[in-house]
Amino acid sequence: MLYKMFEWNQAALAPARAAADFGQIYFRNPFNPLSQTALGRNMAASFEVFERVTRRYEKPAFDIDEVEIDGKTAAVLQRTAWQRPFCNLLHFDVTLPKSAAKKPRPKLLIVAPMSGHHATLLRGTVQTMVQEHDVYVTDWIDARQVPLSLGAFDLDDYIEYVCNILHFLGPDTHVMAVCQPSVPVLAATALMSARGDACTPASMILMGGPIDTRQNPTVVNTLAEERGNDWFRRNVIHPVPFPNPGMGRAVYPGFLQLTGFMTMNLDRHMSAHHDLFNHLVVGDGDSAEKHKDFYDEYLSVMDMTAEFFLQTVKTVFVEHQLPEGTMVHRGMPVDLSLIKCGLMTIEGELDDISGVGQTEAAHGLCSSISDKKREHYLQEGVGHYGVFNGSRFRSEIAPRIGTFVRSI
Repeated sequence: MLYKMFEWNQAALAPARAAADFGQIYFRNPFNPLSQTALGRNMAASFEVFERVTRRYEKPAFDIDEVEIDGKTAAVLQRTAWQRPFCNLLHFDVTLPKSAAKKPRPKLLIVAPMSGHHATLLRGTVQTMVQEHDVYVTDWIDARQVPLSLGAFDLDDYIEYVCNILHFLGPDTHVMAVCQPSVPVLAATALMSARGDACTPASMILMGGPIDTRQNPTVVNTLAEERGNDWFRRNVIHPVPFPNPGMGRAVYPGFLQLTGFMTMNLDRHMSAHHDLFNHLVVGDGDSAEKHKDFYDEYLSVMDMTAEFFLQTVKTVFVEHQLPEGTMVHRGMPVDLSLIKCGLMTIEGELDDISGVGQTEAAHGLCSSISDKKREHYLQEGVGHYGVFNGSRFRSEIAPRIGTFVRSI
């Protein structure tokens, strides 16, 4: 019922949003004398902020058309290399300048999180890594867009998808897991190692992931452990309503996830929108555009299947199956001691989602990896987002990843 109410609310607000759009046009029209007055600027800003905070944000595009390599502009072509009902594997194919043609470009699979936001949240990550790597990205599909007839999708399916993608890409693939996928990527690598699979990753880069949430637990970790599956099943799981393609599928809706994201730092988000209003009034276009770019991405969310969400909560946050050594995938034990590929873990000093030490815990669990093939890096002065995006990522984290990958 809650999901239906959300859809009804969106429909009910449509006329008001249309009126707000008209109001912006009216009060910003240079032929309107009011557009040059304080009243006109305030009215235009009010209409725009109202429209932005009430709209449903659709999935953004990556929009990576070119990058700079060796001081020269290189064209980037995005294509879908592999498809399944719940995931598209995107390849960012770069037309290299002649000066870069002889440089090795390691194959890098970036596994994006399935935790509410679209893979485009990693736009900056991709744009940086594609300069020196042959980059593939998992683009997870919004569960409300997947018809119920195409079956279920849980954590075991996620792990299987990772294994299948690694088989598709072949040997000597390096895999980067950003946040949530650190657990399924570790599990997939352990399973492939146990089989002696030739397509086992050459190395893993785990970034801000909840490997062992008992280490320095955050508010998110504590909430999940205290509430448990039954509470989440009763309070956040809802069927997708008509007329969405996934009608009838049980999901954790994106709008509920977004509510959780926002309330964690509500004062900051309210202040940011107040600042946007002021930027629009005074005509500070650059600051306003920076706000819009961030929130166009941040407010665009996707539904997760109920079975994936609940299995993840139980496996990762409640029972701590991976660090406890009790995790099983389709009847096969997940034994991290069998992993021998390279392992790099990266954490942010100020991370309030995956606390310091949670990702580093992977080193103790992967006991068979030699010292020369493992590395841990703690980035000072960044939170969760800064681990994989922003200036510190570009200038300090990405170069270390490149050096580590080339050393394997």
